[in-house]
Amino acid sequence: MREKARTLALIGAGLINFIPVIGVLSARQIQQSYGVDISSPDLEILLRHRAVLFGLAGGFILYSTYRKDLQNLAIGGGFVSMVSFIALAVSIGGYSAALNTIIIADVTGCIFLLIALALKPSKPN
Repeated sequence: MREKARTLALIGAGLINFIPVIGVLSARQIQQSYGVDISSPDLEILLRHRAVLFGLAGGFILYSTYRKDLQNLAIGGGFVSMVSFIALAVSIGGYSAALNTIIIADVTGCIFLLIALALKPSKPN
């Protein structure tokens, strides 16, 4: 039961990280997701590349549900990614309602990762 709950928590965190990969398809997708105006090709490149990186992070967390030996690495990487975004948003402030939704999603993802960590099987003696 613990292993199934851990796997579900990892899937939840993985999906939260993977879903933004849709932004790689177009600037319009990113504008809708983040509620930002992409006014330059430079910003579009940066944000679409960010979408690729989220796909990698989320995909790795999801992959770790099959490769148990990679779960701690996936949890650590996912946690650093989401906590750093939350910390940047809080320290800078003045963000939009769309970014607030992403902060809430990242807090949820962190909770999933903490649950997965708490459900880590203990090492046999």
